Amino acid sequence: MDLKTQLKEKLIEGLNLEDVRAEDIKDDEPLFGEGLGLDSLDAVELVVIVQKNFGVEITDMEQGRDAFASINALAGFIEANNPQNP
Repeated sequence: MDLKTQLKEKLIEGLNLEDVRAEDIKDDEPLFGEGLGLDSLDAVELVVIVQKNFGVEITDMEQGRDAFASINALAGFIEANNPQNP
């Protein structure tokens, strides 16, 4: 399973998004607001999901804002900051 699909699955599972399937989430769709519709409480949970499942910490709000822009942005952030990547 590729990283973007894993992210979508973990997001759906971790945030209990009912009636949402991985294929329903577009890679470039905003995760917050008009896109997927996540809110600030979801952001906190998303930080935990990313750290627990991918070993990447999001340490400040600005970093999180950029990383959580979309699935594409989050996948790029994880790839760039994963301690297991060379």
